[in-house]
Amino acid sequence: MHTPRLVIQQTCRLLTLATALFLLTNCSVVAQGTLPTGKEKPYAVEYYYKAKWGFADEFIRLFKKNHFPVLKKQLELGRILQVTASSTRFHATEDGRWDYRITIVWKNAGVTADGFDTQPILRDLYPDQETFKKEEQRRFEILSGHWDLPIADVDLEN
Repeated sequence: MHTPRLVIQQTCRLLTLATALFLLTNCSVVAQGTLPTGKEKPYAVEYYYKAKWGFADEFIRLFKKNHFPVLKKQLELGRILQVTASSTRFHATEDGRWDYRITIVWKNAGVTADGFDTQPILRDLYPDQETFKKEEQRRFEILSGHWDLPIADVDLEN
């Protein structure tokens, strides 16, 4: 059993890592001079999740319950254009293994860094914030890996 202090420290580390990855991703977009301002083309990101062995089903159950509804609200708002999920049919080697890939097509790259506050959505969808926070903490505890990969289309004709 984890002590409350250890759980808070682990959660803070995860949030710090997620923030760093997000900033690195978006800083590279800015450095390339391609950060859209609103009218530009959609921006796709693949989010990979690698659960600890035996926990993939629990992870996707919690994802569907607690995170997918938030993404659907952003679809309704027009911030997100599409959300899809994939899983592997067979096992890969451990170093290349992932259990779920969630692909989000954002309206443009700018909306990923516009400071949008999801808290009102979270409070509306999950009045029992204590349970929501515990389940979200659990969703990340059972991961052994997570990475975000912005993707770009490649024109093969030119």
